[in-house]
Amino acid sequence: MSATDTVPNDVAALSSATVHEAAGRIGALPSAIKPLDLAWHLVAPAFPARLPPGDNLWLHRAVYAAKPGAVLVVDTGGGFEFGYWGEILAEAALARGLAGLVIHGGVRDAQRLRELGWPVFAERVCIRGTVKDPAGDGALGKPINLGGVDVAEGDLVVADADGVVVVPAARAAEVTARSHERDRAEAETIRRLRAGETTLAIYGLG
Repeated sequence: MSATDTVPNDVAALSSATVHEAAGRIGALPSAIKPLDLAWHLVAPAFPARLPPGDNLWLHRAVYAAKPGAVLVVDTGGGFEFGYWGEILAEAALARGLAGLVIHGGVRDAQRLRELGWPVFAERVCIRGTVKDPAGDGALGKPINLGGVDVAEGDLVVADADGVVVVPAARAAEVTARSHERDRAEAETIRRLRAGETTLAIYGLG
């Protein structure tokens, strides 16, 4: 079974904002985490990784521990001001068939990452290099917490220009269905607005 088997087939077109609302306004990762390219859209199961601040050895390990189709979701232990990820790791992840990267920390080689077209969502871009300590305290596939949001292996990650949301795997199908309902309702609202109605009338705002 590949990692993509945990993702509902009909979730690919959904937006992060819609999924966040449909889930009950839970799961939004820190708003500083944004795509290097605003056109990128990512829907995939999470593979969490925890790194020691300023050390990216566990990221190299994560590329080969995660299943094809997974997105790496990375906790840098608050060590934001480092470039943990760059062109070499992106090429390795592409070769492995991984879906993308979400990192609460920095990346570098930003222009080359955009050219590769492989989705990277990062807290910042930073040129400062990292170390690779074999004795560093990290973990792979174990639950992490980013900005108060718990992320476990297999959780549904939806990311786009607005941000990143994580939905527990057990709720993925339910939230997907609710998201589609919201999209249909919004499409009807837009139809009514274009027909001349007001938001005040549609939403009963007086």
